[in-house]
This record gives sequence, structure tokens and C-alpha cells, in this order.
Amino acid sequence: MKQLLFYIGLSIFLSSCLDLDENLFNPDTSISEYQFDDFEGIQEIDVSEYTIPQDSITLFTLEVGTNGEKIYATYVGDISRIGLDTVILYCHGNAGHMDFYWPRTKLLANVGGLCNYGVLTFDYRGYGLSEGKPSEDNMYEDSDAAIQWLKDQGLNDDRFMMYGFSLGAAAVCELTANPRTIAPSKIMLESPFASADVMVQDGSGLSLPKSFFVNLEIDNAEEIKKISQPFYWIHGTIDDFLDINTHGEVVYKNYQGTYSEAHRIVGANHADVPLVMGFEAYIESLKNFITLN
Repeated sequence: MKQLLFYIGLSIFLSSCLDLDENLFNPDTSISEYQFDDFEGIQEIDVSEYTIPQDSITLFTLEVGTNGEKIYATYVGDISRIGLDTVILYCHGNAGHMDFYWPRTKLLANVGGLCNYGVLTFDYRGYGLSEGKPSEDNMYEDSDAAIQWLKDQGLNDDRFMMYGFSLGAAAVCELTANPRTIAPSKIMLESPFASADVMVQDGSGLSLPKSFFVNLEIDNAEEIKKISQPFYWIHGTIDDFLDINTHGEVVYKNYQGTYSEAHRIVGANHADVPLVMGFEAYIESLKNFITLN
């Protein structure tokens, strides 16, 4: 009887896990326009004390994929100066859309002073108003389209940096380890996961291969071994979504490049690292890393 109950429970569990590929991507498509500071929906942190002038915010679209699907992107800064400025490409997490992550974009745009660095962010296919369906391959293609746009504006790799939060860390690791256009000169990862395999093991408690549950090939812990650029890692010590020990620490330990920084934020969970660290301390920490020679 116990054996029968076990297999019934296992079958229910497995049926729920078969959707992990889709569940990893949790977009919000309920918006009809991007509102930035006027967005009244849920946001993980409140940075209302940090402002961005309207004339420094440019919303535009990029065409991606063989069908020419449109994804939305936002540049914070002066587009005419991209050929001269240092620019951070921000790859957001698995939920929401650009308005949801707007507070994080604003913090990056205040590193070193207001709009001292340009910041480009975008919605993957299927997020916000972006057309298409989210997938691992599409996420990489969409991220590279953003990089190509920056290159077309005159940006070179010396002044190009990438920041990935949670799921976005996969795009950063993939396109730094295996660049398709230009590679960043430095990378910053916040709350990254080690791999789809580790995520499955953490979530299931079963010693079964990733392929038993998902088709995702994401493996930041392996890709980071190919990266030599300076690496900034920040992670909350009580992250209950991507455990710091089984995810972030593994990525950080596997890095074999020239320079790395680890920032373990005591008492921070998955999405409140800048808040718990303190916004000014967070901004100053990033500025110090970016300005390293």
C-alpha cells in the first residue's frame, strides 16, 4: 500500500514538473503600455527617491527571430553618446516585465551619478508588450539583439558591461562565454542559479537527471568557467528561491578569470538584495567595481 501511494504521489509530482520549462518563464502580459514611474502594479522594491528625467528615457522596439517579432526595449541616457559612454545591459528575471523591474533600472542609472552610465533594458519575447513566446533560445537571441543595437550605435566591448538578475544571469553567462556580437568587458550577476539541473534537484528533492523534468540547457556554473572578464557576484544569504549555497556559491567558485568580487548580503532574500544592502551602498559597490582598471 505504501509503495502504491508513493507511486501515485510521484506521478502527480512528475506531472507538475513537466511544465517547469514554461514555469521558469513567468511573464506578465496584462499591460497595455509601459508606464515607468507611473506604474501602479506590484514592484519588489521602492526607489521613488531616485528619479530619471523623461528626456533620458527612450522606449523603442527591436525585431528578432525569423518572423521579425517585435520586442520592447528602454534606453536610459543619451542615445547620441552611446559611442562615447559606458553602457550597462540589464537582463531581468523570470517574472513580470520592464515596469516591474523599473526600480532596478533606475538604481543602475544612478551608479556614479544620474545617467553617468547608459543603461539598456528590454523585455524578452512574451514579456510585457514584446511579441512571441519565451524560451531559453529566444532569451539568448533577444539579449543578443539588444547587444547588436548597442553595437550599431557605436558601442565597443571596452565600454560594454552586462548585469543579470536571477534568470537574466543565464543570458549574461551564455553571451559572455559564447559571444555572438561583442562580449562585455565586465559582468555582474545578482542571485544567479547554478544550472537547471541544480534547480530541479533543489525543487524535487530527488536524485534524478534534469532531462527527466525539463529541456532547459542553462548551466551558469559551467559557462562561468569560460569567462575571464572581471566578475561581480551579489546574493542574499536567506534566498529561498535560489539558495546561495547550491546556486550562487557554486557559480562564484567555478569562476577562473582575472578578478572577482563576492557580496553575500546577510538577511537578504531573492529579490530584496539592493534594499537590504542599502541603495547607496549598493550603488557605491557597483561604481567601485565598474571603475576598476
